[in-house]
Amino acid sequence: MQTTIDFNTGSLIALNAILACMMFGVSLSLRVDDFKRVLAKPAAPAAGLLAQFLLLPALTCATTWWLDVDPQLALGMILVASCPGGTFSNIMTWLARANVAVSVSMTAVSSLAATVLTPFNFAFYGWLNPNTRGLVTDIALDSTNILLLVVAVLAVPLLLGMVVGRHFPRFADAAQKPMRVFTLLVLLAFVGIAFGNNMDVFLANADRIVALVIGQNALALGLGALAGLAVGLSRADRRAVTLEVGIQNSGLGLSILFTFFPQAAGMILIAGFWGVWHLVSGLLLSLLWARGAARPAPGEGAP
Repeated sequence: MQTTIDFNTGSLIALNAILACMMFGVSLSLRVDDFKRVLAKPAAPAAGLLAQFLLLPALTCATTWWLDVDPQLALGMILVASCPGGTFSNIMTWLARANVAVSVSMTAVSSLAATVLTPFNFAFYGWLNPNTRGLVTDIALDSTNILLLVVAVLAVPLLLGMVVGRHFPRFADAAQKPMRVFTLLVLLAFVGIAFGNNMDVFLANADRIVALVIGQNALALGLGALAGLAVGLSRADRRAVTLEVGIQNSGLGLSILFTFFPQAAGMILIAGFWGVWHLVSGLLLSLLWARGAARPAPGEGAP
């Protein structure tokens, strides 16, 4: 795709700051015991992480190869599939009256795992697909620099949030929900402005991008649901895993793209539309599940 996206350095800094704030807000309620519980009862997070970091990237690679998707669009889909679950999944899980504790612990574990798996999966599956292999070579992919970016916007804020939450619990309780709502609104405004500035580019390519993103999101949600069924999870846990796999951190994908591949307009459009669509699909699914369901037990937490 030979086109240009309107984006500047100031916008990139703002995007990274938003992602870091969202991760910080999520981790305020996390404790070391949460990770111990994951190790003690690993079925739900293990099923979700398997679907998220193995099945979704592999099937995305195979599907884009089979359908002969444009290399930039295909590589954008592979990048999104390589990202961890988005922090919005915690809010969606709460709205769906599913198990928020499973969702938050999965977000934390997947964000830490992403420091290694996101650059690895992006490089590996980008190379594995013969249609995108040349593009990966042309853009001189540097997995080390991507790893450093992921650490900066995910791992460091997560650890800082846990430290603040432990030593200042009253502040954490008071700030957690407002921070999530605020950063959600700011990110939506950010994505809306970015799309507004590039609406002509999006409309010129919408016939391909919309179908690809909706199809990949449906694949992600389906893999999450099937993984939960395969290991016999309860309905509340299964729904949490489904949303965690289906709500990808496309904001991280955008940050990687604007930092290292600002000329890759097709990849940016895929990740940008993902950032809008997964909120629509996740919200609709959450509200559908919430109808007639009971609120989760106190031990299951709330965002």
